[in-house]
Amino acid sequence: MILTVVIAALAYNTPKELAFSRLLPAAPALAAAMWPVLPTVLLGTVCLMLMIGLGFLFPGLGTWWTAGGIVAVTVAAAYGSHVRLQRERTLFQVRLVADAAQQVVLSPLPDRCGGVEIESLYIAAAAEARIGGDFYEVVDTPYGVRLLIGDVRGKGLPAVGAAAAMVNSFREAAHVEPDLGSVARRLEASSTRYGAAFPPEDLMERFATAVLVEIPPEDSLVRILNCGHPPPLLTSRGKVSVLEPTAPSPLLNLAGLIGDHYTIDTFDFAPGDLLLLYTDGVTEARNQDGEFFPLTDWMRRQSAVRPYELFDALHLALVAHSREGLDDDIAALAVRLGESPPTP
Repeated sequence: MILTVVIAALAYNTPKELAFSRLLPAAPALAAAMWPVLPTVLLGTVCLMLMIGLGFLFPGLGTWWTAGGIVAVTVAAAYGSHVRLQRERTLFQVRLVADAAQQVVLSPLPDRCGGVEIESLYIAAAAEARIGGDFYEVVDTPYGVRLLIGDVRGKGLPAVGAAAAMVNSFREAAHVEPDLGSVARRLEASSTRYGAAFPPEDLMERFATAVLVEIPPEDSLVRILNCGHPPPLLTSRGKVSVLEPTAPSPLLNLAGLIGDHYTIDTFDFAPGDLLLLYTDGVTEARNQDGEFFPLTDWMRRQSAVRPYELFDALHLALVAHSREGLDDDIAALAVRLGESPPTP
């Protein structure tokens, strides 16, 4: 509307040889990018009336040619606005479905669970994305707090479906299975059943890495089962340790090929210690020179002791490191053993 007034004022106050009135068709064309159909048509009508009025004031201005252009552009702009609104509604519905999927795979986590402080971080590689193949979950069980973080190979709906299958299986198995190895077998079974819907030749291309963690109550230790996933980092008394598995465990959905022998490692986990679980999107974030994000070295420079403080700093560091954009989704969990029992 402002552009229309400016063009009309210039056309009225300048010599007709400059023909500023010929710019009037641009107003409805630009309005279609922001306005609905009816306001776009009304603006085109206003421009048409202005052009006719200028034609009466300044004969020989080429009124009818410009008026015809305004009508043609307004019709095209109205159609373009209609198509744009339809696409926006479709995108809105798709995002609603994505949000529902996010609630299944990446459900909101409590700030504290069984005396353990918890914080989560998820960053989508694409600004339009809401959920990918990265997944995590935390449950409080009779065996202690149990955590899961993993990454399904691939993208799109198949990866989301596989992640949802394993998260749902973990939510059930974590409460009834006595050890992490049994939980991993339940996840393997769920992953295998889900993968059965795809061609057999794709089996090697459909797997997931994962880390399962158990923090028993009243014991200053943590049990970890690593199925081919990046090793967790433990910050204890200012020292950062990489918790590598003593023996490899099979990736999920591949135990039928390489066996289902799972190794559970035990590490000291004293009150005040912080454990960081993450997917490979964190360590594989690249800068402009192609260098990976140095997560372990970065952790050694951090003084944050609370999970949310750590993730605030990590988020900023990742964005600053990969200024050209992330190549992969990022998911992480930070857990800290409380120094005193939680208040009932």
